[in-house]
Amino acid sequence: MSRKSKAQKELELRIGYSFGNPALLDRALTHISALAGAKNRAGSYQRLEFLGDHVLGLVISDMLFRAFPDAEEGELSRRLADLVRRTVILADICEALIGAVFIDGGYASSAGLVERFWQERMLKPTQPLRDAKTMLQEWAQARGMPAPLYRELERSGPDHDPEFRVAVEIADCRPAEGVGRSKRAAEQAAAAAMLMREGVEAERAEG
Repeated sequence: MSRKSKAQKELELRIGYSFGNPALLDRALTHISALAGAKNRAGSYQRLEFLGDHVLGLVISDMLFRAFPDAEEGELSRRLADLVRRTVILADICEALIGAVFIDGGYASSAGLVERFWQERMLKPTQPLRDAKTMLQEWAQARGMPAPLYRELERSGPDHDPEFRVAVEIADCRPAEGVGRSKRAAEQAAAAAMLMREGVEAERAEG
């Protein structure tokens, strides 16, 4: 096992987690441009970023589910999109770090890391929640795209408690899907999913 550098130890103090395998921390901080040759790309943060992105979404979804027991799917989806909006490279490295902690210490350790840095913001939003469908329509219009199209894919469950699955489609974008107890809630969830995937809120915050 390699010894930890001073920089590694300082970072561990800041995030409140000590790596058993320091090589994972190195990989989480290594951009692909620092590696030579296609065969070495697996040594960059990209694979860890892929994992960390999903761990982050799962942990925050769980936090929101517990913190807002009366919130409907649409509100939870909007809160999720607001909490994980991206600032490209920094966000990628942050997610890679979460992925590295997940591999090194398991779900509980990665969840603890996310909670330390997202809990306060989750409970005290820095800006009012915005309607996901409205935001997506404004984003599309600003780029000269046609308005988003919503398509019901499936309706399941009994009439008194149905569940809808809806897809939203915009030209030049992959469709995104959402699920809700009403068609409107499913549309909001689909819009929020596309907003999060396309980094729309990050662009607005930076612009």
